[in-house]
Order: sequence, then C-alpha cells, then structure tokens
Amino acid sequence: MKTFNMLLLSVLLSVNSSATDILIEAESFADKGGWVVDNQSMMQMGSPYLMAHGLGTPVADAFTDFSVPKSGDYRVWVRTRDWVKTWNREGSPGRFLVAFNGMALDSVFGTERAEWHWQDGGTVTLKKGRNRIALHDLTGFNGRCDAVYLTADLKKQVGEDSAFSERNIRAPGAPPAEAGEYDLVVAGGGMAGCCAAIAAARLGCKVALIQNRPVLGGNNSSEVRVGLSGRIMQEPYPNLGNLLDEFGTVGYHNNVEAKENPETERSKQIFRILEQSPEKHIHNAGPATNYEDEKKEQLVRNEKNITLFLNMQILEAEKHGDVISAVTGQDIMTGRRYRFRGALFADCTGDGTLGALAGADCRMGRESKAETGEPRAPSEADSLVMGTSVQWYATESTSASTFPDCPWALAFSDSTCSYSLRGDWDWETGMNSNQIEDIEYIRDYGLRAVFGNWSFLKNHSSRKAEYADKQLSWVAYIGGKRESRRLLGDIILQEQDVLQGTKYEDASFTTTWSVDLHYPKPVEGMEEEPYLSCASHENIKPYAVPYRCLYSRNVSNLFMAGRNISVTHVALGTVRVMRTGAMMGEVVGMAASICRNHKAKPRQVYQSFLPELQELMKKGIGTPGFGNLNVPKRTD
Repeated sequence: MKTFNMLLLSVLLSVNSSATDILIEAESFADKGGWVVDNQSMMQMGSPYLMAHGLGTPVADAFTDFSVPKSGDYRVWVRTRDWVKTWNREGSPGRFLVAFNGMALDSVFGTERAEWHWQDGGTVTLKKGRNRIALHDLTGFNGRCDAVYLTADLKKQVGEDSAFSERNIRAPGAPPAEAGEYDLVVAGGGMAGCCAAIAAARLGCKVALIQNRPVLGGNNSSEVRVGLSGRIMQEPYPNLGNLLDEFGTVGYHNNVEAKENPETERSKQIFRILEQSPEKHIHNAGPATNYEDEKKEQLVRNEKNITLFLNMQILEAEKHGDVISAVTGQDIMTGRRYRFRGALFADCTGDGTLGALAGADCRMGRESKAETGEPRAPSEADSLVMGTSVQWYATESTSASTFPDCPWALAFSDSTCSYSLRGDWDWETGMNSNQIEDIEYIRDYGLRAVFGNWSFLKNHSSRKAEYADKQLSWVAYIGGKRESRRLLGDIILQEQDVLQGTKYEDASFTTTWSVDLHYPKPVEGMEEEPYLSCASHENIKPYAVPYRCLYSRNVSNLFMAGRNISVTHVALGTVRVMRTGAMMGEVVGMAASICRNHKAKPRQVYQSFLPELQELMKKGIGTPGFGNLNVPKRTD
C-alpha cells in the first residue's frame, strides 16, 4: 500500500531539481466537465483520479489552466490504465485524448496495461506562461486519468518504481496545516457518523465531522442510493432514532411501518409525504432526490458545534500509547493535508479505516463454528464477506434509443441475462475478494455486469423490441459496501446473543432487521464469477445491543458506529442496516459527551457512568417528524 505522506500538496509542483518539470493532478482540474472524482481506491493506488462515467456516451471535457516557466518541447506522461485488461478483454473501453491549447496529442490513452502506469504521450510544444490542458473522453465507458506529468528532459523515463510515481515531491518534513482541536473527531459521514456528530454537538462537544465524499449519507446518498432499513424508536429506549427522523428521508420501510400502525401521528406524516412524492416508494436505486443530500448537509451545518470537512480522506493516525492524539486528512481535490487533534475519535467509515490506521484490533471474513458456536458459522474460518452493489436503473425515452455493443463486458444470453429496468441490492459482487484492497476491481466488475446486460437487452436479446425505447439513466460508480473490516470491542456480538435474547446490563440501541446474510448466486451458463447474490434470513425479535460493542478494546479513546462495530460476520447480518447504524451513532455521541464531562474514556462510561448514558438514551437527542420536509439555514 502506498503511504499518503508521499502524496502531493498542490496541483502543480516542480519535480526533483528541475524547474521545468510539471505535475498536474487530474482531480484538481478547475473544470471537471462530465468527469467524476473517484477516491474509492485512493489508499491502494495512491491518489484520487478523474473518471469518464458517461453510461456509453462520451462526457464533456475536463480542463484546467497551468503555467509553464519556459517555452519549448515537453515530453508528456499520463498515469492511467486499461481497466478491462484485468479480465484479458480486448477493446479498451476507457479511451481518451489529452489536448494542449486545443490540439490533441496523437496518443490515445487508457489502452495499454491493466495496472496503473505512466503511458508515454510523446511530445508537445508549449509557450511560456498560461497554457490549457483538456481530457477528451472517447467512449463514456469509465476512462480514467490520475495525473499528467510534463518534463523538458525528452529522454526521461517515468515508471511506477520511480520516486516520482510515489508522489514523493513535497518539501521533506513539511507539516500538515492545523485544522483545530476537538472534543470528538468523527471519521465517516454516513448516517452513523452524521448522528454521532449531531448528538455529541447538541450535548456540548466541539466536533469535527470528516467525510471523504462531496456529500453526506454514505450508502444513503445520491451517489449510492440505498434506502434506510431497520426500525427505530424501539424498547428499551424508544426515543433513540428520533434524531434520524430529522433527516427526513422517507421510503419503503417507513411505508410498511406506517401501515402496521396507521393511527399514530408519525404514520400519518409518512402517508402525507408519500402521497406528495410517490417516487419515494422506491427504496433502492431511485431518483437522486429521494436521498436528500442537501437536507443532510444542512442539518449538520446548522449545528454550531460541528465543523464539517467534505472531500477529506483520513490517511494517518498519531498515537501516544493506546490513545489517538491526532489524525491527518488529505483534501481530495487539492492534495493539501490537515491535522485534526482530538480527545476522542469515532470510526464511522464502514471500512474501519481510522481503527486500522490506529492499530485497533479488527477482523475480516467469517469466523469458524468452533470459534463462535454460531448456528450459521462455517466449519472453517474463511474470507467470504457480503459484497458491494453497483445499482442502476433505466427509464422510458420519448423515442427509440441506442446503446453500444460491449464485447469487453460480461457476456450474456437469453438464458443468463436479467430482463429488468432496475439493478437492486442483489446486483452484488466481490464476496470472495478483499472489499478494501480490491474495491476498484469489485466496482469495475459490477460495471461490466451492468453494461454487458444492458447492451445485450438492447442489441441482441430475443426481447430487444421491448427495450427499444428504454434508456439507461443511472449507474452507481461509488460501490455500496456491506462488509469489510470489523473493529473489536469489549464484547463481540454473536448470533446466539440475538437469537436467544441475551440480556446485557449496558443494552443500548435495538436491532430489528433479520440476520440477513448474502451469498454469491451463480447463474447457470455464465463463464465468469457471479454478479448476483441471494439472501438468507433468520428472523429475530427486537434485540438491544450492548454499548460495549461501540468502542475499541485496545485503542482507549476510539468509538465506532456503523457496519464496522464489534460483531461477528453472522451478527453483522442484523446490525448493518442504516437506521440501526444511525442509532449507534446517536449512542456514541451521547457517550462522547459523558467522556467530555468526566474526562473519561469510552470504557469508563460502561464502568463508572452507565446510569448517565442510560438517562440520555431514555431522553433521546432528536425531535421526531422528518424535519417537516424543509430545514432552515442557520442565520448566526
């Protein structure tokens, strides 16, 4: 893995000793056109990058201006890859051109190698002063550009084994900028992280909320589009979950809940919202507005005790003994680095990123039956996990539409294709892969499945007439993960605890979802690995999970909330849904306030201050009512 203290600090920096060598990071382009910034594999391949996610239609050019110190010829190197060569497929769907001052180079990029590498682009003549570079997509099929390097040394070779390729070009020892000192630093801006930050802030904590995407919500954002599942406001603490209601996101599971108890005021509100916005009945892979990114951000920004940092990737943790003292983040767009000091930290990243950086005990994959005694644990421990979904949907168009043939994608037939207009949760890949290290491969395999299936339906299926006026309208490029790292606490929740209703004195948030485990679903006749999943459910009664699952057993000031809490693989099947995760975050925020007030650590909340936490959980933090649809901005 590349270390992030080797990454650059600015868009343009001179390389080595030459004042005429120029590095231009693609994610820092002033106008990204139709290209999107992808940082999912940033900690594996070394950098965010731009990707032309056009669903088969070339996207608008990305461009930026840069300064050249001396007129003359420059050799051009572009860091890119041919993403389908991983599967030994021909066709190079991610092709693009690079142009300078309106003139494209002869080279076509994204055509050579499967791995990230520096592709030689030949030479270009540049004028002294301001010049313009543009990325010109040729296909709409996810071409990707990490950086462009210009050197006046026309014989210079750039390879992945060079110091330059590691981005080791900042001033030695240059410290990150100080971003402040906080009572609680929350890493991860999904529903768990948002609720942890707001709960702590309302109880008097100074909070930094750090999210590595431009929007909040995680899997419930418009980037991934997974609806909120699980039930809130359950015994023994029926006010836990009111905070989540303030985010206002209503969907299918609210509708089910309302039909079961139609006379409550909450149910009546749900019915009114669904009547006004029928599209909100679509739980997963729905219109972007269903996921209300703006409302989430406004709720967070309304809290005077929260400072929000979007597009900030956590990359380092500083420790003294078993205590985290600070974390360093990198701005995804500019490359600038910032240091966040804190008394307490909460890992709500899903991947357990902060915990791993801090050396927290963790686990991936399935435990054996001999280890846990769980009914559904395998006889041997293995690396199988629940996978990542690349969701999608198609819509009616006013006239017949076309879609390119995709010979590089998964190959389908009438017996193996999916006749559908929506790819829901069961379009799931990567269950036998490492969901952290291999996320680019996993996401790309999902894209090959979506594009291959749609291309077959449009061009070759026996029912292609039915799809003539259908148009592929949205495909996720941020994968929706279910499982990766789990951080270990003083209790590791097991399946028996949930099924048998084991009572713990520190019972906190309540899980209501079934023990829902996913497995690969092979399709007969498909030559490649499965692209679909099947689910196995074990129904449960509502179960209150112990607070001791919400903090690290060996990093003394680290909380966690979300799918990375202290549970086994099997127990994760019930706690991993987002309404449940939001309540975890609420409890973590409450516990953080107790730590602040008593200068205590998370474990001490259980040992010495449990009645205080129980009183806070009894009261809850939020106000029910879905935020009454609109959230006013702060005026102070």
